[in-house]
Amino acid sequence: MSGRKAQAARNDELILQAARAVFTADPGAPIAAVAERAGVGISALYRRYPSKEALLQKLCGDGLKLYIEVTERALADDGDPWEAFAGYLRGIVDADTNSLTIKLAGTFQPTEELYHDAARSAVVATEVHRRAVEAGVLRPDVTVSDIALLFEQIASIKLGGEERASELRHRFLALAMDGLRVPPAHRGLPGPPTTDEELSARWSPSA
Repeated sequence: MSGRKAQAARNDELILQAARAVFTADPGAPIAAVAERAGVGISALYRRYPSKEALLQKLCGDGLKLYIEVTERALADDGDPWEAFAGYLRGIVDADTNSLTIKLAGTFQPTEELYHDAARSAVVATEVHRRAVEAGVLRPDVTVSDIALLFEQIASIKLGGEERASELRHRFLALAMDGLRVPPAHRGLPGPPTTDEELSARWSPSA
């Protein structure tokens, strides 16, 4: 890339990171808050995204594409069936695409591309689920919708900074996975448990 194109790419990445942080905290925030957090001028933001709606469409489109990528990677895994499914679960938790679903669903008009990608994500999620059930490693009474809501519940864990939140999310995913697996697994949980201080800190005005 030329220097100008490289700078534009860096600005775009800053804008998208800022938009994700701003809108998952407050979907009603103005687009100016994104420019301020990204450290770019509002005119630079508008040159790339002419409206808040366009920015939300881009965020959710990228999230869907990442979801599809993680799921297709699990489908391509011909190894142990449970480990392939577990890799899918961990990958989606790491991708944190469900934070966008929780906060942004219904706040903008989806594009045709978004509808297409959403349909594709449903197909691959159903397939990875079907394979795990047919392999006898996932409880047959667990549905695709159950897994989708599990992802949303885990994404709602936001204690501490990003690293601590990720640690806790994987801890609770491990708990859930023991209930999903056939036969039940009993393994140690990753990461230390939530402390009373972490829970009570949410009530502090400075939290």
